[in-house]
Amino acid sequence: QVQLVESGGGLVRPGGSLRLSCAASGITFRLYAMSWYRQAPGKERELVARVTSDTTALADSVKGRFIVSRDYDKNTVALKMNSLQPDDTAVYYCHATHAGRVYWGQGTQVTVSS
Repeated sequence: QVQLVESGGGLVRPGGSLRLSCAASGITFRLYAMSWYRQAPGKERELVARVTSDTTALADSVKGRFIVSRDYDKNTVALKMNSLQPDDTAVYYCHATHAGRVYWGQGTQVTVSS
């Protein structure tokens, strides 16, 4: 059974930081491209960050503020979010894909508000 379990969301003030983590099980982790998506109320889900075995990519809106990384020993992928702004408020989802297979986590809420 494949599971992607996110953690680390919460309420933070503008300018603050959070670190999200996604623990993957039931997949051959090293083969999968891992991504973080987010969906704000009334908006479409959007790609925030993606990390493969040899590349990383970030959406323009988060470049310079967010860092994505993965740990092959722990089968986890992390999203370190700095200088958070109210526009970053959303549910953040972990995503895994390989050879046509796609898996999603249940999401974790991030709220940026004073």
